[in-house]
Amino acid sequence: MQNYLRSKDLNLPQYYNNRELSWLDFNFRVLQEAEDKNNPLLEQLNFISIFSSNLDEFFMVRVAGLQDQYKMGYDKPENKAQLTPKQQLEQIKIKNKHYVNLQYKRYNELVDELKQYKVEIVEPECLNDDLLADLEQEFKLSILPTLTPLGIDAYHPFPKLNNKSLNIFVDIDTEDAINSAIVQIPSLIPRFTTLNDGDKQYVVMIEDIITYFINYLFTGFEVLNTFTFRITRNADLTIHEDGAEDLLIEIERFLKERKSGSSVRLEVDGRTTTYEDIQWLINQLEVDDDHIYFVDGPLDLTLLFGLVDHLSNKLKHLKYPKYSPQIPQSLGNNDIFELSLKRDIFFHHPYETFEPIVDFVREAANDPNTIAIKQTLYRVSKDSPIIQSLKDAAEKGKQVTVLVELKARFDEENNVHWARELEDAGCHVIYGMTYLKTHSKISLVVKRIGNELTSFVHLGTGNYNDKTAKIYTDMGLITTDNAIVEDGINFFNYLSGYSIKPKYNKLIVAPYDIRDEFIARIDNEIIQHKQYGNGKIMMKMNSLTDKDIILKLFEASRAGVTVKLIIRGICCLKPGIPGISDNIEVVSIVGRFLEHSRIYYFHNNGEDNIYLSSADAMTRNMIKRVEILFPVEDKEISQRLINYLNLQLSDNQKGRYQDAAGNYHYIQNNLSPLNSQAYLMQEAIEYGNSLTAFKTQNYATPVTSKRGWFSKFKNSFKR
Repeated sequence: MQNYLRSKDLNLPQYYNNRELSWLDFNFRVLQEAEDKNNPLLEQLNFISIFSSNLDEFFMVRVAGLQDQYKMGYDKPENKAQLTPKQQLEQIKIKNKHYVNLQYKRYNELVDELKQYKVEIVEPECLNDDLLADLEQEFKLSILPTLTPLGIDAYHPFPKLNNKSLNIFVDIDTEDAINSAIVQIPSLIPRFTTLNDGDKQYVVMIEDIITYFINYLFTGFEVLNTFTFRITRNADLTIHEDGAEDLLIEIERFLKERKSGSSVRLEVDGRTTTYEDIQWLINQLEVDDDHIYFVDGPLDLTLLFGLVDHLSNKLKHLKYPKYSPQIPQSLGNNDIFELSLKRDIFFHHPYETFEPIVDFVREAANDPNTIAIKQTLYRVSKDSPIIQSLKDAAEKGKQVTVLVELKARFDEENNVHWARELEDAGCHVIYGMTYLKTHSKISLVVKRIGNELTSFVHLGTGNYNDKTAKIYTDMGLITTDNAIVEDGINFFNYLSGYSIKPKYNKLIVAPYDIRDEFIARIDNEIIQHKQYGNGKIMMKMNSLTDKDIILKLFEASRAGVTVKLIIRGICCLKPGIPGISDNIEVVSIVGRFLEHSRIYYFHNNGEDNIYLSSADAMTRNMIKRVEILFPVEDKEISQRLINYLNLQLSDNQKGRYQDAAGNYHYIQNNLSPLNSQAYLMQEAIEYGNSLTAFKTQNYATPVTSKRGWFSKFKNSFKR
């Protein structure tokens, strides 16, 4: 048997999913939510918008990188599915064009459904004379002054078009010849206009308005043809960290370059033009035919975010019922600092409110006994209350150290702004480490209590962002554990000064250490299983790409260890392959909230080891980032996390399982319908209601939910 196990070649490409194709399949699962009739109509439109937003970033970064490799003649296959850059680009084209066609098919279906609610998306020629006159007046007053037609001839070179900008291509008969021009639609004017006719509301896209009144821009000439197009550019440019005297200035230079990177995708409104009409444009933009998309509807469906927001008041019954995050069960009505001196406090957002984390920093800033605050910031909101508290603390003379990660992709400009504001307020601002992104989520508050300094540490799986905390599922812990406090102090000193990497007591810190810890824990689970026969691993993350971890999970599966993976996005591992991964199960949950928390559980013969982290099991997280994996040692919190993992594995509404071929299917069984996110919202509401039933503000014992879901579903975890 041992020889048989050793004889298997675990590097065969059929055991793996390609990273990029797996991501496209994840984005398709997002699109499936636009087809789920259990989601309200406007929420279905939102998912179409999310699909588009995700795809923009995919092209700007992942496809752009593959195109660069291909252009440079790089033909080495990646190390899992073993596809070359050229092969990946070819397969991306096939899969993604199919998905985009499905996206527009669903968009047009939903637009038709909107009509029953007296909302119609129309072109100007469909309006009656009175509405058309109103639209023309609005065009002349609010749109025409912002437009600049750019002729293209010997004296007017082809313009440099910004990344993701919307443009109208125009052919004009100038009597001597047929000339071309481009009208770039300013990004700061609204994408659509609405007109009311009785109880009916018409929505007209800005590009259709400009096209209809295009003659105002070319007075005296005949416009022969128009079509709308959009360019996506390479945004994965190199930040030159070596030799940079000031990384902040280097980032600002980088942001200017990003706007004019090489073309990686051309999208064209296929309702008004054909491939033959755009040949000249293709040559000018130097875009590959494989990445030209003719779509059956308006370009850039991220516009639906704004449309849904606009329609939400009139059609609020077509949105999710409003949900207000509840008081954390682990905190109750207690004071966060007083309680954390007694035990660890657990937080689960957005089911539980993020406000205690905001208050943690705010109260520390206002407390005269606070000596120092140290915090990492990766992505924060535009008007972050945490930033304000850090500034207030510095202005009150407290020692405030903030690591602002300037290299957080697509948040660089926002973070540059905050770095300058924090510096101006007197905070000590550091920018991270050369070639590493600091993705860790940690805050340290040092207070003088009595005659002693006492430190409080918050560790989390998600960003210190009060806006995304309402839609991303994340977890956090506040502790005064002496070993973790010492680790937190050493961690910040390591980032801010000059010292070798510390030896930590309990925190496991990437680069490298997190991967080493995972491998050691999986090895231990294999050993425990051989001795006791009860090996079990459960992991929840956003993505699994690291081959060393995948190989180790294959090894665990072949040894008989039960492996259950909850992976929202990319999963390069194929489960259920006989003799390779038949003890591995992979589930993806896509629903109302973005699954973002990372949990790592190892049974260890009943002595459970459970961790939370800011890191996924991705090579970039474990090798190229500063990440923290932290243990959960409180037994009640640990059990709550185990119950949560089992709950998600039992989700037969939003859960999809991956088969041995790498395809995903909705989980279907005869059990009662279970939407894990809806369940947790209801559980949080019941706890909040039970808490308000107590009149005294000093009630300290959290109330256990009466639903008892674990006992209800404990016999239904097998599918």
